[in-house]
Amino acid sequence: MTTATTTAPAAPAPVTSPPAASWAAVAALARFETRRLLTRVPVLVALAVYVAWTVWRTRVSFDGFPELQDADRATQGGPLLVGLAVLLSANQAVLRSRRHDTDRHLSVLVVPRWGRTVAHLLSVGAAALLVAVCVGGQFTWEALKPGAVGHGSPAELLVGPLSVLLLGGFGVLLARLVTAPFAAPLLIAVLLFLATFLTGFTGDGWARWLMPSVGTYSSVTLPSDLIGRPAAWHALYLGGFALTLMAAAVLLSGGARLRAAQATVAAAVALTLVGVVGQSRDVPEDITEARVRASVTPEQLHTCVERDATTYCAFPEWAPRTDDWARAVDDVRALAGGDAQDRPLAVRQRVEARYGLDTDTILAPLTRPGEVTVGTTWGGNRVPEFTIAVAGVLVTGSEASMGELCDGRMVTVMWLALAARPDPVADLRRVRIDDSDTGSAIVVQQTEPLRMTSAHTELLRELLEMPREKAAAKVKAGWAELTAPKVTTDRVARVLGLEKPEGENECR
Repeated sequence: MTTATTTAPAAPAPVTSPPAASWAAVAALARFETRRLLTRVPVLVALAVYVAWTVWRTRVSFDGFPELQDADRATQGGPLLVGLAVLLSANQAVLRSRRHDTDRHLSVLVVPRWGRTVAHLLSVGAAALLVAVCVGGQFTWEALKPGAVGHGSPAELLVGPLSVLLLGGFGVLLARLVTAPFAAPLLIAVLLFLATFLTGFTGDGWARWLMPSVGTYSSVTLPSDLIGRPAAWHALYLGGFALTLMAAAVLLSGGARLRAAQATVAAAVALTLVGVVGQSRDVPEDITEARVRASVTPEQLHTCVERDATTYCAFPEWAPRTDDWARAVDDVRALAGGDAQDRPLAVRQRVEARYGLDTDTILAPLTRPGEVTVGTTWGGNRVPEFTIAVAGVLVTGSEASMGELCDGRMVTVMWLALAARPDPVADLRRVRIDDSDTGSAIVVQQTEPLRMTSAHTELLRELLEMPREKAAAKVKAGWAELTAPKVTTDRVARVLGLEKPEGENECR
């Protein structure tokens, strides 16, 4: 009798997928989600508005003479609109499977729930990279303008893309916390409320740096080494906060056992706290001292060049702008009479930096003869404001004397300042507070404002309507009388061969 023995077949070896296969699936899903995110209607509309507004504004921004330490901050507002659209669209993308009741089907895929969350976060990162390209293009455009000066801050340029990353990460995290579809729109409404109503209450304290973008509320432009904004700390805070939200979303998606996710959360929280502490500090003492030197004794920091009879002294970053100042001075000198065409002048760049970027102040007039103030901005209204200062010093001798000007010399000063401009009457309106070209008005210039009576305006308009060569000949012929102290407006009219003005002639 024989016994047959059968051997049980060996169990098949377990089939394991290498980790690379799962990450390849995550990468493939991320490409799909990125394409879906960037083609969502809210994101497309926000990107179109952002790009169109950026192009429209950058064409004429800073009047063609940007200071790059201001241009970098000008890139921070637009990305917030894109960030809100990404927040909404990323939130809806994460909730898509719940809306279509496909969660049970996704559970059998090779990509786990936390992997799908990573894919959504990578799509948010792609949107942030796209915004970074736009920010870089905007800043490069400003930097390539012929009148550009100064230096931008990479940390300030990072604020826009990091804001998109932060808001997008918030949208993904919110979807893992709350599955209601109205949660994201409600969050956007709350964020807009905070940005609109709470910004004013934070003032200039440390709390305002908790917002994604922190603007300034003055027109002051400072040398780049005097800005004093904690831009690097703020970028670290935004990056750490965004990474915290994104890592938390992964943990809530079933990735709590992943050591990489746990370590990322710990590191991101640490970075956020370090950024908060760093950006809440006061302006460093060395910058405060440098601001005082630049405000009180700017000549210690100036670089000076001499052209013809004029010396131009500027902060080093503004040295390339000397040519523009020289052209404006030469235009005024060419119309003057007597010794004014060859009289020595010193154009000195000045700035009030002691109060930082959040306060507008008026510079006190210089008291030394022949010195003219020029500011740190140029183009647009700044050019006729500067030519008024030059003309005033040529006529009265000093800026301090010009501040007391209220007689007939005002007509001569304003004509010298505006006659060589492409559109003198338009510039007249630009330098007057009420944008008028008739009647009395306050005239803005580099230091203290001047006052024009109705009689001054009437004579100036008649003189500007006259051919420039003819008017220049009259001014040069009567230069001594036209620039004599306390000359009356009626006397100026007679010297210029004009009728007596009918308007009032009292400075108020």
